[in-house]
Amino acid sequence: MTRIRPFKGIQFNARKVDSLDRVMSPPYDIIAPEMQSQLYKKSDYNLVRVILGKEEKGDNKRINKYTRAATLFEQWRRKGILNQSKKSAVYPYQIKYESDGEQRELNGFFALLKLDPSYSWIKAHESTLSKPKLDRLNLTRTVNANLEPIEVLYPDEKNKVDGIIKDSIGDSSPNISVNGWDGFRHFLWNLEDEAVLEEITKQFEDKILFIADGHHRYQTAIDFMQETLSKNPRLPEDSPLRYRMAVLVNMQHPGLTILPTHRLIHSVQGFEPKRLLTNVKPYFEIEKLRIGKNPDSKTKGEELMRTIGEEKGRSKIFAFYPQTARKDGLCYLLTLKDISVMNEIEQGHSKVWRRLDAAVLHSLLLAQCLGINKGRVEEHVAYTKSSEEAISLVDEGKYQAAFLLNPTGIEELKDVVLANELMPQKSTYFLPKLLSGLVMNSF
Repeated sequence: MTRIRPFKGIQFNARKVDSLDRVMSPPYDIIAPEMQSQLYKKSDYNLVRVILGKEEKGDNKRINKYTRAATLFEQWRRKGILNQSKKSAVYPYQIKYESDGEQRELNGFFALLKLDPSYSWIKAHESTLSKPKLDRLNLTRTVNANLEPIEVLYPDEKNKVDGIIKDSIGDSSPNISVNGWDGFRHFLWNLEDEAVLEEITKQFEDKILFIADGHHRYQTAIDFMQETLSKNPRLPEDSPLRYRMAVLVNMQHPGLTILPTHRLIHSVQGFEPKRLLTNVKPYFEIEKLRIGKNPDSKTKGEELMRTIGEEKGRSKIFAFYPQTARKDGLCYLLTLKDISVMNEIEQGHSKVWRRLDAAVLHSLLLAQCLGINKGRVEEHVAYTKSSEEAISLVDEGKYQAAFLLNPTGIEELKDVVLANELMPQKSTYFLPKLLSGLVMNSF
């Protein structure tokens, strides 16, 4: 079975827009209203106008942000703002970025991915919500295109696929070179050699794939396909509706980063750090860490992450930073004594799931020791990817405490998904984020 295939991509015409940088957009699901307005101001052709258009007074079922998106998309194509390639291709993609002061690069490629409604060989690691799915489905119904890619990981320890692509494009200049909203550099090539394309597609005939980003967009593609099948049961197997545009990335690529998502607690009645430390004592070794009263949030966050990072893979360790740390300079390292305690607390989950840092944090620390069970998480827990922000928000008195944790490892994610489980909420944040607007696919 052909699981991936090349396609005739739709791209912005550099001669018809003032700057390619100005028409690109972040993924729709990380665009806040303020950023949306800024992107609108950047260009009349910024893709945000299609992927996340503004709602307007008087919108109804006939005229709304989705119908406006379809009209714009069609106008841009008709005016030559967007051009479609005449030949099928995959599109090698490189992102150069900085993480923790280190210069990194990630390689992948755009292709069409055969939809797998049963999730038997394309695996999800997050649950999906009905509201975002309906939003994306409404957009798909009107525009009839994949405007943004999903990010999908594939196993390739010997780096065969990237090797094939590298040999093919060599030192050639990219077709597109742009700066993203995040300051990262994004490069895109067109690869049209039929022999090379066949060699690449063969590599995916028996691979299990893993969705990194884009669970709602992927499920929306399945929903749209099944909606079409209900009207046309004879939809050909090679129909474009049976495929979804994706960026495929080797899950062993050294440029793939997973950031931790730290927890901030608030509005917990009667919360006292000393009481929490008493409650955790049966389960965790407690080590005081004098971090000082004066260092800025960035310094404190970096020191705590460096300290718990040294134990990653050896033990489950968390940094507990209460409001009192601002005055006395004391925070605490909590190291799990015995992982087997999770067997009793989370009997319904697999062994690999029970060993996740996020699972230990929520099931044991928050639920058992602090009384924040699953039903109360939304009331009392907030999230941030930045250790600096976590410390700063606690120091400012906006939160009662922060729990810092290590990032999830890619093999941990793989093992949990292969055990047919989903990851705990807010377990992964992949970096770098893909840029929207480099290439699109119409049905």
